[in-house]
Amino acid sequence: MKSANIAPQLMVALDVPSREETLALARTLAGTAPWCKVGMEMFTHAGPPLLEELAALGYSIFLDLKFYDIPHTVAQAVKAASGVGVNMLTLHCQGGERMCRAAREAVCSLPGKGPLLFGVTVLTSFARGEMPGISADLPDFARTLATNAQSWGLDGVVCSGHEAADIKAACPSLMCLCPGIRPAGSVADDQRRVMTPAQAVAAGADYLVVGRPIIAAPDPLMAAKQILAEMASAT
Repeated sequence: MKSANIAPQLMVALDVPSREETLALARTLAGTAPWCKVGMEMFTHAGPPLLEELAALGYSIFLDLKFYDIPHTVAQAVKAASGVGVNMLTLHCQGGERMCRAAREAVCSLPGKGPLLFGVTVLTSFARGEMPGISADLPDFARTLATNAQSWGLDGVVCSGHEAADIKAACPSLMCLCPGIRPAGSVADDQRRVMTPAQAVAAGADYLVVGRPIIAAPDPLMAAKQILAEMASAT
């Protein structure tokens, strides 16, 4: 159930404590992983200049700040992200229709190709019954949010690999970005709903986000290559 648009791609989550470690890891993996993810921790440490340095190493940049605010603020944040060369960013589907449409309108107003917009459905750290105020089963809730995201003009959604197949069936125009990827035998850490790279690709994931199994490995480059090989074996 792969996307007809792209082959599944690996994103390395550069969730390390300092700018210097981030750049060292990025140099090690440059040319192997096409995408890198910069999240809240590292963006708070280093800010937009880091994104420019990563782009200079040849990476496509996934800025994972999960925007969730009033429509005007999110629209302005989307424009700001585009201005520093971000290729993809996240916003929460629970921000609602007006917020998501404002983000799409902001992208459409930009010259050239703006960043891809991916809506967060259910964080992979949540298990059943852990989402405050949400009584629906997690797969049903994720699919409902994805259906909304499709109608609101988003490019894709962030979801567990466990929800990807259902979302692809219900929302054929959406791409799926799946965190919580753990090679067989890896520690789950604080994730609850995990999948191996091969399982996620088979379920229809277009982008696989992998952090600790690569950055904590004795040889991060070899770990990334092994994950890419597993992804290729499932296509």
